[in-house]
Amino acid sequence: MDSSISLDRQIKKIEQRLKESSIPDDLLERIEEEIATVRNSLNTGGGFIDFASLSNYVNWICRLPFDKQTKDILDLKVAKQILDKNHYGLDSAKDKILEYLSSLILNTKNRTPNQELKSPVLCFIGLVGTGKTTLAYSVAEALGRKFERIPFGGMGGVQALRGQSRTVPDAEPGLIMKSLVHTQSKNCVILLDELDRVTGEERSDIMGVLVELLDAEQNKAFIDHYIDYPFDLSQVLFVATVNNTTNIATAVLDRLEMVQMPSFTDEEKITIAKSFLFPKIRKQTGLSENQIAIDDIVWPTVVRPLGFDSGIRSLERTIEGISRKVARLVVEGKAQSVQITNENIKEFLPKM
Repeated sequence: MDSSISLDRQIKKIEQRLKESSIPDDLLERIEEEIATVRNSLNTGGGFIDFASLSNYVNWICRLPFDKQTKDILDLKVAKQILDKNHYGLDSAKDKILEYLSSLILNTKNRTPNQELKSPVLCFIGLVGTGKTTLAYSVAEALGRKFERIPFGGMGGVQALRGQSRTVPDAEPGLIMKSLVHTQSKNCVILLDELDRVTGEERSDIMGVLVELLDAEQNKAFIDHYIDYPFDLSQVLFVATVNNTTNIATAVLDRLEMVQMPSFTDEEKITIAKSFLFPKIRKQTGLSENQIAIDDIVWPTVVRPLGFDSGIRSLERTIEGISRKVARLVVEGKAQSVQITNENIKEFLPKM
């Protein structure tokens, strides 16, 4: 009896939460019918499992941003400043982004109510470490939007994107709905990262969902199997990255505008390392400016310790390794500061 009274109180809390939420009226009506069914079941001595399922469902529903969004900055000068601040070089890629944002700004300012913004999805294509993911972050920052990343590498199945039916034990929404919950914004930027790394068995089904996600005609009523209610994704700005297009379905490619990411030259890497990576990594390692210094003449060796690499990921790891070795010397009391020179650089570089 006591447990039934406790559950009835919890149902009342759920009802109160629904009243304070902004979920659509027809969805609210449907949930109220479920609540009535569960309450009747509890009165006959059952319904405990149904209540747990309902409670979890309402928790997700009430957190979806049906009426929450951020205000776009819509200033091309600000966008250019952010791109230049976050990325050295990459002029052709940055020009493509600024052209894309220009069209988005004009369409946003001039569109009529309920008019859909139809444009291809930006897709950064290039080798590992060329800055594809960080450029996507910068697009979100330039617009003043919340950002969420969905990694496609090794994605197990289409349920990861679209969720599972509530009839399945421990079911949850898919990553699209979870991204909206995390950002609390229905106009966030969602990065679909490394689309070409989807596993073979599930590729066709996942590509089918991507066609729907990236099509303005279809994504305005996207249905997650767990939420089981159409959610308007037309204001979400999707951005994608791929290493190559070999494993991408033609229907998905048709909805993508490719932005080629060039390889960095050694000179560009040296500038990036000295001006961006090294100061950041030094601080992360806990070293002060006077505890570690790298001679200018050493940087070409740091950039190519093991041979050519198109991106900067290996360079970042090399600088991290150097900094940690210096940090160990400082902590062990073997040095108060270290100057990296041509004479001692081999002691700090990664070994084959």
